[in-house]
Amino acid sequence: MLSRRNVRIKVMQMLYSMSRDSKLGLNDIVNRYRSNVQKSFELYLFTLLSLLRIAGYSKNDAAQKGAKLLPSEEDKQFTAKLVDNSLVLSLLNNQGLQQEFKKYKLASKFDHDNVRLFYTDFAKTDEYKEYIKDENSSEEGHRDILLALFKHLINSESYDEFLEDNYSNWIDDKSLIVGAIKKTIKALPAEESFYEEYRPAAEAIEDFGEKLLRKVCETDEELLGLIEPTLRNWDADRVAVLDMILIKMALCELMDFPSIPTKVTLNEFVEISKLYSTDKSKDFINGILDRLMKQLHKDGKIQKTGRGLQE
Repeated sequence: MLSRRNVRIKVMQMLYSMSRDSKLGLNDIVNRYRSNVQKSFELYLFTLLSLLRIAGYSKNDAAQKGAKLLPSEEDKQFTAKLVDNSLVLSLLNNQGLQQEFKKYKLASKFDHDNVRLFYTDFAKTDEYKEYIKDENSSEEGHRDILLALFKHLINSESYDEFLEDNYSNWIDDKSLIVGAIKKTIKALPAEESFYEEYRPAAEAIEDFGEKLLRKVCETDEELLGLIEPTLRNWDADRVAVLDMILIKMALCELMDFPSIPTKVTLNEFVEISKLYSTDKSKDFINGILDRLMKQLHKDGKIQKTGRGLQE
């Protein structure tokens, strides 16, 4: 589930934490990194469970409508098919998924009032009303309404706050989680161990991310020695902390990850700077890395494997 860009961002955040707290050692920061990565998977599960809980509130809605002394025709037609359909049931009846929910104690994070408010807000939409009126909803119809529900939720400020209150990594992982949940819905009914696809893979997390984190920490002085001559009229202490971290990370990637093309490294760190640093950072980082790459090529310190990887 985590792309290399997501991993780079998490490594950057750990290095920034380390720069702000002198008491943090390498082992501390590596453990934090591992925990942070795990939180992304946990957030995926939590978001998926929130969707199930909100859809499940349709049963409460059905009970309330059925208990009315003078129900309207609309009340009489109402069913809890938002949750009682083959797609949602494939998730609710998935024992492995339910065990994952229990493992992280996700149920305890939900408030009944929040679930009710999210559901009742969606119930006012034209999409949901039309869905309820359709007495012969197909699997495609169930899938479409689940996607509509999720779209409605992620565009809701209160839902945004709800996720952020429970998982601080929601801000950084939002696009990642949104993409994963949409992919999950589109693939319903769910296969037995579908969620394993979204569990962080060792190749990206350990072989790339953890190696990059350790390398930057262990060669910090060496990296600074390479960077300082390219700063020209700038003193290293005047460079924004985050910019310096990104440049060091890029340097390590250029020299120590032979399968990653130099262009990819350059583009990725410039893009990350646009998201997390100052308005001028992208041009500054792009210029410094361009000079560093030329020098590293000249010194034979960039050795890429595979055709065309040095271009």
